[in-house]
Amino acid sequence: MKRRLSPLFVAGVVLGAALLAGCGREAPQAEPLRPVLTMVVGATESRAASVYAGEVRSRVEQSLGFRIAGKISERLIDAGAVIKPGQVLARLDPVDTALSAGAADAQRQLAEADAARFRELKAKNFVSQAALDSRETSLKAAAAQSDLSRNQAAYTVLKADQPGVVGQVLAEVGQVVSAGQPIFRIARQDTLEVAIAIPESRLAEARKASDAEVTLWAEEGVKYRGRLREIAAMADPQTRTYAARVAILDADPRVVFGMSASVRFTTPAGSKAVTIPLSALFQHDGKPAVWQVDDAGKLSLRAIEVGRYSDEFVAVSAGLSTGERIVVAGVHKLAAGQKIRIAERGADVAAANVAAHADTRTAQR
Repeated sequence: MKRRLSPLFVAGVVLGAALLAGCGREAPQAEPLRPVLTMVVGATESRAASVYAGEVRSRVEQSLGFRIAGKISERLIDAGAVIKPGQVLARLDPVDTALSAGAADAQRQLAEADAARFRELKAKNFVSQAALDSRETSLKAAAAQSDLSRNQAAYTVLKADQPGVVGQVLAEVGQVVSAGQPIFRIARQDTLEVAIAIPESRLAEARKASDAEVTLWAEEGVKYRGRLREIAAMADPQTRTYAARVAILDADPRVVFGMSASVRFTTPAGSKAVTIPLSALFQHDGKPAVWQVDDAGKLSLRAIEVGRYSDEFVAVSAGLSTGERIVVAGVHKLAAGQKIRIAERGADVAAANVAAHADTRTAQR
């Protein structure tokens, strides 16, 4: 015979089981604060700046050519030769110019004789004054043509008008050249400078730079003082960069035309700048920002203005002040209002690094 359980008994058993199960559970614990790498923003000496690759050139570069057309009969110098003012560089075949000069001189002699005869006739009133004036005018024209022919004959000799070095030879013996066609490319040795290209994003920085440091790729460890001499008024239409020249103030014989060089602009000594690691940047609505940490460890997003980027650091022009604490790693997994634990001890730093690397891998995926 089966015994029926009282409903009150069954309810009591269920309630007791529930109480026992509740006693076995632990109270929920608060999620531990996440350790995050931070830094206190400080003002640093802003001496380093952008580095530009360039080529050693001369401020004064000119192309030399003959003032008349002709056939080159002699070339007296080669590329790389050092020249002096007045030195003969090349010659043209002088036959044609000599013939022209002879013909012009003969015409001058004839005009002089004709003018002298008409002067005598005019003195005896055998000819009019108009006839004499005509002969005098013909004499002046013949004299001018004779002088021009002599000048043309002198133009067959190409001479240097200033000291320098021959950078290029653009014509050879036997070649027929036109008037003004470049024969030599001459560069002054006392006006050495480096030709560089400055992007438009760094144009203001370059203009503010007071000094420059020039180093040659072929001479490691050797540095020269430089000064920004000029910047082009218009950008190159293809590269969108501005051509600039940096004068080398203390060049020595080791600096040779065509060498590859690096130019580093520096700001005035003692100028302060706020710099932060590149890893601290966070993009918010397409604009740079950082996570600022208050005294209670609470995060807030702070918009900043970047003055200059480098390989590892960022120069902040506005938005940050010295003494403020910001997050420098793992910025892509944080939220506004979140509380963090500032990583100070070795274990905290290791945990923060692990979290930051995990965030980086997640972002890459």
